Amino acid sequence: MFDEIRELTKKLVAIPSINTTVGEREIALYIKDYLSEIPYFQKHPDYIILQELEKDYYDRLNVFAYIKGEKTESKDTVLLHGHIDTVGIEDYKGLKDYAFDTVKLAEKLTEMELPEEVLKDLHSGDYMFGRGACDMKSGDAVFLVLLKKLSEHPEKLKGNILLSLNPVEENLHTGIIEALKVLKDLKEKEGFEYKLAVNNDFICPLFPGDRRRYIYTGTVGKLLPCFYIQGKETHVGQCFEGFDASMAASMLVNEINLNTEYCDGYDGEYTLPPSVLKIKDLKTWYNVQTADGAFVYFNYFVHNSTVEEIIKKLKGAAGRVLAELVSKYNLEYKKYCMLSGMAYKEIAYDWEVLEYQELYELARMEFPGDLEEYLRIITDSELLEGTDKRDIPLRLTRELMTIAKKKNPAMVLFFAAPYCPHNLLKEEGAEERLVQEIGEIAKRIGAEYKEDYKLLKFFPSLSDSSYLKSDDSQESVEHLIHNFPQFEQLYPLPVEAIRELNIPCVNFGCYGKDAHKWTERVFMPYSFRVLPQLILETIKYYLM
Repeated sequence: MFDEIRELTKKLVAIPSINTTVGEREIALYIKDYLSEIPYFQKHPDYIILQELEKDYYDRLNVFAYIKGEKTESKDTVLLHGHIDTVGIEDYKGLKDYAFDTVKLAEKLTEMELPEEVLKDLHSGDYMFGRGACDMKSGDAVFLVLLKKLSEHPEKLKGNILLSLNPVEENLHTGIIEALKVLKDLKEKEGFEYKLAVNNDFICPLFPGDRRRYIYTGTVGKLLPCFYIQGKETHVGQCFEGFDASMAASMLVNEINLNTEYCDGYDGEYTLPPSVLKIKDLKTWYNVQTADGAFVYFNYFVHNSTVEEIIKKLKGAAGRVLAELVSKYNLEYKKYCMLSGMAYKEIAYDWEVLEYQELYELARMEFPGDLEEYLRIITDSELLEGTDKRDIPLRLTRELMTIAKKKNPAMVLFFAAPYCPHNLLKEEGAEERLVQEIGEIAKRIGAEYKEDYKLLKFFPSLSDSSYLKSDDSQESVEHLIHNFPQFEQLYPLPVEAIRELNIPCVNFGCYGKDAHKWTERVFMPYSFRVLPQLILETIKYYLM
């Protein structure tokens, strides 16, 4: 299958399916056409399903295809799933015209000065370069070619194989979230019982010189904690009379960003620390006032902590920053007074840190009408305008601050999209057996192909597998929703459907390097030769 997977990967990479472009629809249609050429699906055309995403500007599609085993009647089903979108190509700069052409890109790279490791990989001939080659069109190609092969002998299967390829993974995960409806429908209509879900999202070295292949038996969760910072504006000629929201924002970033104290650990595995994704003041034009408002949000990975525990940590950070800023104001003002020969008087500020839910309750007591309806109307209007789904909660929070008559410096913590649940195959009962079985399968393939496999608990990058199973408690999710402005309008995640499906997830993955970088590349000898055998062995174990 090596050559067939390689050629299909090239063709998939050639379709520029950048997230939030029509390319996401085009690649789905290409995959549908590929499946339609397979004799099994010509015989069973209704086993291919195209699902249009609801109210989607780009008319994007989920693509499903399934094989029903004929050996014996069995409801057992293995789900193979992956994403078909990519990030953009701005990082390719002068090579943008070649980002989706794996052959020409390799030629152009030979003319450039490259880092030693990249140059070595290029000259080896074992790597395919290009946007999406690693993340994760090679993984999609492996699934498609395997499905084609397995469809030749449905009489050997005692269960079912379902393929789900989805767009919108690189930001809001809308594809897999809406795919839950189809998964539920097939469970009800065809009787599918999902034994295992296999994702093929990329795996990579975890440190320089790392040659292991990793299998992940769970996936990291993700929250997007946001802070609205309300300051007190002043003219720069009276700079000590204000409370600079920009300075507070920068100090908050300094406190939280890449701080390993906020890493979440579980059974010896730790998340990466939070990363700042946005920091801006809220001035809309130039003037000589200091900023009276700022906005910051972070990527926050989760292994096991509850939302309540995370809120407590983040509120603590905000409180320390505000207290430190007051101290800094007084320290610098005192120094200035000494320089200028002026009398010093301590600057006092009445500041506070609020959760969104606390602010909402304060505003509700002041609002004369139906506050929920008022916020719903604002949200609908902003959605029609195409406002970013992070900026809408900010608008609502500022509105509530006005309604609650909050004038003093403050930080308000709230959450915005996306929210990715964390999940894990627990070391108990049926899930423990799954981990043991996957470990034995990997051991056999590793011995045959001289690969060193290691099972880890949490896939460290964000993954659509988050939406097939959730280990967040009901209480934790409710705490999130209460602090997520207009959750049902902005990110109506079907939490109950995820819990009902509760599909055990593992990630095998194509192997490569530098995903989301212009040197992105997939290692073909493993990804196109060994990985397919690992998946086949897994399907054989559960369905043959």
